[in-house]
Amino acid sequence: MGALGVNDLDRETKLAEIEKLCSSSVLHGSESLCNLLRFLATQTLDRPGSTVKEYQIATEVFGRAADFDPRLDSTVRVQTGRLRSKLAEYYASDGIEDQVVVEIPRGSYHLIFHYREPAPRLTASELVAVPAPAPIPRRSPKQWTTTAVVSVIAVMAALTLDFAFRPVFQHGPAAESTDALQALWLRFFDGPEPPLVVYSNAAFVGRPETGLRYFNAANDTNSVILDHYTGVGEVMAIHELDNLFTSLHRGMRLKRGRLLTWDDAKASNLIFIGSPSENLSLREMPGTQDFIFKVASDGPRKGDLSIVNVHPRPGEENTYLSTAALPIREDYAVVGLVPGLTNAQHALVLAGLTTLGTQAAAEFVCRTKRLEELLGALSAPSKGPFPPFEALLRVKVSGGVPVQSDLVAAHRHK
Repeated sequence: MGALGVNDLDRETKLAEIEKLCSSSVLHGSESLCNLLRFLATQTLDRPGSTVKEYQIATEVFGRAADFDPRLDSTVRVQTGRLRSKLAEYYASDGIEDQVVVEIPRGSYHLIFHYREPAPRLTASELVAVPAPAPIPRRSPKQWTTTAVVSVIAVMAALTLDFAFRPVFQHGPAAESTDALQALWLRFFDGPEPPLVVYSNAAFVGRPETGLRYFNAANDTNSVILDHYTGVGEVMAIHELDNLFTSLHRGMRLKRGRLLTWDDAKASNLIFIGSPSENLSLREMPGTQDFIFKVASDGPRKGDLSIVNVHPRPGEENTYLSTAALPIREDYAVVGLVPGLTNAQHALVLAGLTTLGTQAAAEFVCRTKRLEELLGALSAPSKGPFPPFEALLRVKVSGGVPVQSDLVAAHRHK
């Protein structure tokens, strides 16, 4: 696109374009992205030719501390990528007739304003000569890409998203029934963006070659925290969700727990993978109330993570623990459908005492038969939406793999 005549626009006109973008349906309600857009606009207009640093954006826009390290925190890159995609979406939809276009060049943190370049007009002979598009090669539904499809009209625009995720859809055999699956999952796709899957990445200290261990605030206050590790169960859980959402023609976005922001939580339906001991974001967000994770403070299992049944019902135990010694033979996991940060948002908690229980919880909610079993336990209609609930699973483990899960308890909430 050319930029001919763009300098004819004065500062007020350019800022008016920014405000129009912020009030558009594409960006409406995304406070963090609008703040970023306004900041970049001000920097671009007030300091033409200068380069805005990632550190400056992190501290001044997103409130990061003075010790912000972009190698450990990708918030600025992720949010800039989202904003770049949103701008492209706007100009492909609501702003398709706009003459002035605002863009963020890839690899930079500044804005450019330019006039939209008219589309070339083809002659009749040229129209006849245009070849048919080449067929798109089929790709396995197990492949992961780094794009996110926000809407059909913005497919090409969304290819610019830097750090997002979506599974590629491939037609496959029809499922036996999707009533129970849709009863649980369709609510997670009622927002402007796919659900945000928040996976655990606990804080570790030490080094992989000499031994890692969980960060202990009492003894490791000055230690360097390593937060880029997660369990095999979390990986398999994401794989399960990937396959399910592909079958439902849906996508998802990924973020590790320590990078989740309040803006993310307020604007997204959330799926938490991992317990609060691993997925630290769950300590700050609404979670389960009946089945909570707690470290045993006394008894023979003192110091071990347990699931406490706050409101036990007849036949239920007060506390649940995994196998005491290795190898793990039995684990427990919680599946909870709870409200999000706002009344319009939903959250699903998939959390085991160990990473294997987390995997089993994800597998449970991706199986039609298991969800039908859960609907029955909750006395809910088989085709109706799932009511808010918390469920407890007993997981049998063999060879380090969850091989069977049984529904132990199901608490329905109003």
